[in-house]
Amino acid sequence: MNPVGQPLQQRALSKRLIISGMIGLILFIMFQIAPSVLNSPAGEDTTIISKTEARDKAISFAEQKLNYTKEPTDQWNVLYETDSSFYGYMSREKLLEDYTKKKLDQRYPFDIFRVTLSPSAEQEPLISVDLNMYTGAVVAFTQGAEGSGAGLPSTVSTSAKEEDKGTALSLAQKENLARPWLQEWDVNPAKLQIESNMGNYGLVYTDRSVQIGESLLHYYFDFAGEQVSSFKAGFSAPAWHTSYVKDQTSLAEKLTLFGYGLPTLALGILALIYSILRREHTSFKRGIFLSSAYFVIMMISTYNMLPESSGEGLEAQITSVIMFIIYALYSLLMSSLLYFSLVGGDGLWKKEEGMNPWPRAKEPGYGKYVLDSIRAGYIWAFVLLGVQTLMFIVLSFTLQNWSTTDATQSPYNMRYAWLLPIVAWLAGLSEEAIYRFFGIPMLKKVFRSTFIACLITTLVWAFGHTLYPIYPISSRPIELTVIGLLFSYIFLRYGFIAVMFSHVVFDSILMGATLIFMKESVNVGAGIFAIIMPFIVAYIVYRFNPPQKSEPKPVEPTSIS
Repeated sequence: MNPVGQPLQQRALSKRLIISGMIGLILFIMFQIAPSVLNSPAGEDTTIISKTEARDKAISFAEQKLNYTKEPTDQWNVLYETDSSFYGYMSREKLLEDYTKKKLDQRYPFDIFRVTLSPSAEQEPLISVDLNMYTGAVVAFTQGAEGSGAGLPSTVSTSAKEEDKGTALSLAQKENLARPWLQEWDVNPAKLQIESNMGNYGLVYTDRSVQIGESLLHYYFDFAGEQVSSFKAGFSAPAWHTSYVKDQTSLAEKLTLFGYGLPTLALGILALIYSILRREHTSFKRGIFLSSAYFVIMMISTYNMLPESSGEGLEAQITSVIMFIIYALYSLLMSSLLYFSLVGGDGLWKKEEGMNPWPRAKEPGYGKYVLDSIRAGYIWAFVLLGVQTLMFIVLSFTLQNWSTTDATQSPYNMRYAWLLPIVAWLAGLSEEAIYRFFGIPMLKKVFRSTFIACLITTLVWAFGHTLYPIYPISSRPIELTVIGLLFSYIFLRYGFIAVMFSHVVFDSILMGATLIFMKESVNVGAGIFAIIMPFIVAYIVYRFNPPQKSEPKPVEPTSIS
């Protein structure tokens, strides 16, 4: 970090740091990348089918088995769904390898593509077909109203709903209706036992010969009139596990609100105040470009994560407009928070510390400073990946932490999965500006300690990540407190540009690896590009600010004739 008024010069990278970065990268590849590659079943194609292929297979099944007649106006939507509860249970109890070895993941997958037919946004899906994401095999279906009675008009009487669910059918009639579907799935009904407690389902079979941990294999049926309205087969997590996750999620929501949301709002208000109080030492022009770019990227990311419309009715259009306005306002709020953090932080550092952690583009040596910062960013990102890997190992032995799947955060549910890495730029820019660039000097004024300021801002940042599906919830703040303190260290030694790049590279490698594992050529290319893009951006800045342009021209002596 350079003092105000001094020539820009980035701290040199020591051999020890470079070696540490290489070790960190090796640890990351060994323990986070290699297991995913080596654990792939030998000889099996683990390529995900396309959504178009999933849609075609679902329509074909509906036509052949569900008496569906294709209409030109019908709209079929494809979403990735996952049984995060059961997957989490297997992850927690170390049962995933056993599940795969028994090939249960092929017949009873926890990750599926759900293809639904909805005539309009105002109606429940008429048909829903679940397919194995890898093989394309149909594993479940629903036709008509949901088994729980969803979609039935409120004017229908309770008795009519029960009759429509098939409760008026005798047990023998239900078995007769279910038998052809069991045979379709190559299941011998003689091996199954009927459950006495069927919950919300019309008929539940149990196969006690197949068990994963405490979970038994079940076959679930619902009925409408005198036909099967839904069928699915699989396992479910024990009640104690479901209750545990519910309690942990409630805790995460409280930590996010009180540990992250409210303190971040307070920092935003303080950033606005100190932007005004320190206006003589900064400029309100600073941060306009970055906050505007942040707003654009955030809107693109938001659009990319919104589900595709399930209909073209008036209600659907109104809902889309309202959602767009809400997300636009939220993006504007976050962009404003970023802007005032940049302006206020710049004024605080120059007035209180006499330091220049975020140089202007017009300052001499800026281009080379940015290029040196991206070098530091990559090396430190490798270090951080290694530290994170070690933290995962330590926490797995101490807290027995585990993770599960989450369809809401999956790139499979994005409109364009290859856009996933732009989130890395959102995180790297906003989080480093708010919690390091502004947060550290702000809290240092209050507590008179750089370390305490770094620790508090790091904890606030860490609590903002507790809703990720990693358990126990306490493991996530512990991991990110270590990572966040390292980000603070990088910022204090190398400045804002270097720490921003290190954060962006760190996230880009993780997100790029996710895209590469998706295996589609466009995603693999996007994943590789995401990893090198920070360097490209820094090099472009360097080319527009070359050393000869930044250095003042020597004054030639004037000759006297």
